[in-house]
Amino acid sequence: MRRAVVIGAGGQIGRPAVAALARDGWAVTAASRGGGRDPDWPGEVRAERLDREDDAALGALIGDGCDLVVDIVAYEARHARQLTALAGRIGSAVVVSTASVYEDGRGRGFDTMGEPGGFPEYPVPIPEHQPTVASSDATYSTRKAAVERELLAAGDRLPTTLLRAGAVHGPHSPLPRELYFVKRNLDGRRRRVLAYGGTSRFHPAAARNVAELVRLAAARPGSRVLNACDPQAPTVAEIGAAVDAVMGAEAETVPLDGPEPSASVGRTPWSVPHPVVCDMSAAERELGYRPVVSYARSLPETVEWLTRRLSGRDWRDAFPVLARAYPELFDYAAEDAWFTA
Repeated sequence: MRRAVVIGAGGQIGRPAVAALARDGWAVTAASRGGGRDPDWPGEVRAERLDREDDAALGALIGDGCDLVVDIVAYEARHARQLTALAGRIGSAVVVSTASVYEDGRGRGFDTMGEPGGFPEYPVPIPEHQPTVASSDATYSTRKAAVERELLAAGDRLPTTLLRAGAVHGPHSPLPRELYFVKRNLDGRRRRVLAYGGTSRFHPAAARNVAELVRLAAARPGSRVLNACDPQAPTVAEIGAAVDAVMGAEAETVPLDGPEPSASVGRTPWSVPHPVVCDMSAAERELGYRPVVSYARSLPETVEWLTRRLSGRDWRDAFPVLARAYPELFDYAAEDAWFTA
């Protein structure tokens, strides 16, 4: 039986990736910091505790060898070198990267978004041959670029598929963008303001669709880079309407012609002045990729998970990563003052 090791198995992408590989006949070792199990995993999945930073522990986990390593939590060049150092014991790898490595023709990318005139203008859709940021230790995006470069350079020794994921969504997300609409509905907010007319598009990626790409790439080893997103990139207004439909809620959308007037009014986790939409044709062509779920069909389980996790808790305690990224996401007083003005 083919043996696979999944690093970061306890996270949002790792959970469905383990399940997808197990269903496909792989003997899966699911490694995570906590070493826990997901209830959706088949009983034969082996769960192990792993400190990713411990080279010896990773080597021991790989043992005499495995056919596949799936790495969900490779965040810097050192992590890539951990894998290449074990190349003689690993058949192939699938490593999750990010669409934030892309830059436009003027050198702008995700790291310049907050600067005046710094938002990138990407082609629509973005192909995999679009230029990427320089690799360095400076930011999340540049560190991911360094991971990619290390692994692509070692492609002759360790064939690796790099999956550039979009805005990942689904249960167990540390940064659940859908909370913007879910919490407002739960709180009885019946008006919401959306910058850029509610037409912003920031390509989502269901964790289950990324897991399907992991499964397909595992069966077709190679040294390649592929975008990893949903079949469509809905607008932020369409996302809000889809969440409303799941929750049986009605809300009035107040569109703004331009950017948000402040960080507290009109800004959502998808609000962008120019579209960020990835081309999925290479994954379809090279792997035969067909998404297992659409954005709308994925929403019920996301809404249920968010509602359950939020119950009786301050949203900042329930989702600290989201709160750090968007501290003013639910400043209702500022919204009400803006409406009054």
